[in-house]
Amino acid sequence: MQSKPLYHTAGGQAYVGDSLELLAELPDASIDLVMTSPPFALRRQKTYGNVEETEYVQWIRPFGQEVFRVLKESGSFVLDLGGAYRSGMPSRSLYNFRVLLVFCDEIGFHLAEDFYWFNPAKLPSPIEWVNKRKIRVKDSVNTVWWFSKTNSPKADVRKVLAPYSDRMKKLVKNPGSFYTPKKRPSGHDISTGFGKDNGGAIPSNLLSIPNTDSNSSYLRICKELKLERHPARFPSELPAFFIKMLTDEGDVVLDIFGGSNTTGFTAEALKRKWLTFEMNQEYLAISVLRFLEHHGVETVKSILRELNDGHTNFFISETGCTLRPEKETKSKSNPLEQKALFLPGMDSM
Repeated sequence: MQSKPLYHTAGGQAYVGDSLELLAELPDASIDLVMTSPPFALRRQKTYGNVEETEYVQWIRPFGQEVFRVLKESGSFVLDLGGAYRSGMPSRSLYNFRVLLVFCDEIGFHLAEDFYWFNPAKLPSPIEWVNKRKIRVKDSVNTVWWFSKTNSPKADVRKVLAPYSDRMKKLVKNPGSFYTPKKRPSGHDISTGFGKDNGGAIPSNLLSIPNTDSNSSYLRICKELKLERHPARFPSELPAFFIKMLTDEGDVVLDIFGGSNTTGFTAEALKRKWLTFEMNQEYLAISVLRFLEHHGVETVKSILRELNDGHTNFFISETGCTLRPEKETKSKSNPLEQKALFLPGMDSM
């Protein structure tokens, strides 16, 4: 890339600027996964720059076109979109579904699968319909569209297997006491292989992940230094799921609405290369805290001063990125040449 990052690590780079302009600097077919959560189409303006619902589809369309261009043929685009109500009425907006249709029908994406992120810790909203009038239930689910450039993107569900239930563990241990191999009335042929231990259960497309992070270095240092943290952060478990399933170690992950750089931090922890684009310099500068867990307070303050003063290309040599709780990621190493994207000396992790 021609632009200089605000900061970079051995694994990735964080850039301040308009995502469309930064995307234009990327070569065609150079990215393995774009994982992002753009500002949602909300009725009330937020500090992080959301767009009005009626304008949303046209606003986000150019980003989709550029993502389609930079994705590899085997690549994926995972888009997290929260729900919204129509202005002044208890009727749901269809903006997230309109985005889905435009991306597939007009840009050319395939919908590989629709996912739904259930956040049980989400506060009741909107206040008028849920808390005051009590005519609607709490909105706790985001749509997460998994787009792909072709109908056969890179994916391996074995990397994200869910733990077996206690009952399944007993079945694997002693299949004969639980079922008799035969064809069921539903048409499913339950064979003897049903009791095989495959290392875990295939997860569903409903991801139950509470957004309750309170112990990360990002939040802890923000509180200690009285810094304004980004108000709309998704938990690292969400990008971790898709990064594990859709990429290999050494692949390149891009977030075009980086915010507090959860995606970049997660990618680094999982030994993927990463790029993050964010228009708000203050938010991106503070996101460096995710990579400074083992640094002293004075060092952190010094780094933040440099970043906020407009100094670019700051290198963080020691990051120590660890996901909590730490989980093993079973993936094959498949390093790819990405010299057009990364700074000199960053070709290996």
